[in-house]
Amino acid sequence: MIAKLTGILDDSGPDWAVIDVGGVGYLVQASARTLTSLGQRGDRVVVHTELQVSDSDMRLIGFASAGERAWFRLLTQVQGVGSKVALAILSALTVEALQRACAGGDAASVARANGVGPKLASRIVNELRDKAGGLAGLTSGAPGAPGVTLPPGSISRDAVSALQNLGFKPAVAATAVAAAIEALGEAAPLGDVVRAALKRASA
Repeated sequence: MIAKLTGILDDSGPDWAVIDVGGVGYLVQASARTLTSLGQRGDRVVVHTELQVSDSDMRLIGFASAGERAWFRLLTQVQGVGSKVALAILSALTVEALQRACAGGDAASVARANGVGPKLASRIVNELRDKAGGLAGLTSGAPGAPGVTLPPGSISRDAVSALQNLGFKPAVAATAVAAAIEALGEAAPLGDVVRAALKRASA
């Protein structure tokens, strides 16, 4: 099971990217939002992944955050929602917006995604309404520590999520990420922020 890739963005297209990890290029399919967050070719990136295996195919799906991956898994449990439709939904809606839509029964928002009609959108929000609250911690972004203000944007949230996945407490992760972004600048690639924050959190 491949759960995460850390490497260099080698190439990308409308719905895919190639991540070079130690000289091995991994082709990952991803939502438009994830692809945008990866940055430019040559940037160091961290991608959460889901390996899908069928009788005729094997594909690796990439996500900018653990929260996005968790929603992808939920979406693909709904009848009529395959990986392509799930990625279309995650391209149209942030995980925060998707959580709110499902919790509030807002099928119209889900129907904005390509390939999702009103009937399927209604089925998605009806089936996931009760589960939406359970993912609130993953979709609401990174929790801050008292006195710590994280810069807005997905980089800070995803960096904190990465550190939490490595076992650091939310307050420690948020403090380390805030310090890393202050030192590197808000335009720094996610991979650089995670590495710098990891050093600070481990010190």
